[in-house]
Amino acid sequence: MTESIWQISEYLDYLFAYGSLWVYLVIFIACFVENLFPPFPGDTFILAGGGLVAVGRLELLITVITILSGGICSVMILYLFGKKYGRDYFIKKNFKYFTANDIEAMEDKFLKWGVIILLLSRFFIGVRSALVVVAGISRYNFSKLILYTLISYCLFAGLLIYLAIALVENFDKIISYIKTYNLIFWPILTIVICWFVYMKIKNVRLRT
Repeated sequence: MTESIWQISEYLDYLFAYGSLWVYLVIFIACFVENLFPPFPGDTFILAGGGLVAVGRLELLITVITILSGGICSVMILYLFGKKYGRDYFIKKNFKYFTANDIEAMEDKFLKWGVIILLLSRFFIGVRSALVVVAGISRYNFSKLILYTLISYCLFAGLLIYLAIALVENFDKIISYIKTYNLIFWPILTIVICWFVYMKIKNVRLRT
């Protein structure tokens, strides 16, 4: 990841020859694409953008607005997709391990815990997009979704930009922080998913 940050920074630096507008455009596209194609390294572009802010190549306010705009635009697409196609599809199919009753239960849980889930959604690396689709399937209030997701974006992107500005001369420390976060987050997420799948299979077998 260290190499990718420097590669992206060099690429963005190259674009300055054509004007800073192109740099902002690339950051916008990166943050937009990340939600639609999660493997895309959108966070790396945020870090690189923060580094360019630190050295005075980009404006902080415009960079933040660009990041938020790109991310929120793709979040809206995912939400509307889940709302328009996901719910009716799963209810109609009524899958054995994901029944119509499960959809209704999921809606109730999202109404109860949606605020917390969405406020922390950007920190759930790897499942961010899925959470937004679930919000759409659950028909969670659109205005609330945008508000809470926007706050989550501000917190997460703000943290990355702060790290990039504070440690612009030592990106290795940023990588160390990210690796530590991943070492904590991914095992917990794996355990939660395995527990959920186990309980779901167990409950289905008990019903049958």
